Amino acid sequence: MKSLKTVFVIFCLTFVILQTLLLLETPLPDLINFYLADFLCMPIVLSICLFTVQFLKKDKSLRLNLITVLSVFVMYAIYFEVILPPLHWRYTADILDVLLYLIGSFVFYFLQKLP
Repeated sequence: MKSLKTVFVIFCLTFVILQTLLLLETPLPDLINFYLADFLCMPIVLSICLFTVQFLKKDKSLRLNLITVLSVFVMYAIYFEVILPPLHWRYTADILDVLLYLIGSFVFYFLQKLP
């Protein structure tokens, strides 16, 4: 679990740095500019979910099962890649985003199983 907490902090700091650079209009490679946040999204969100459940249940041994992790992935993919793009100019449907959500979900799933 210590590994997950460390990765969570690193991912959050990376996200904050990315958003700061984007806000400052710093030129970034397209791969970082368009896709890094999508990769970071699921491990951050799922970690917050896990830490919240562990806190509420007062049981640090709890883990999110694969069905729960994949359910959150599917909800995010549908909402951000299917529902939002036609409704708001800021969102674009991109299959690579979905793939990065999936990869991030599996990164979280396996990290939470580490001691």
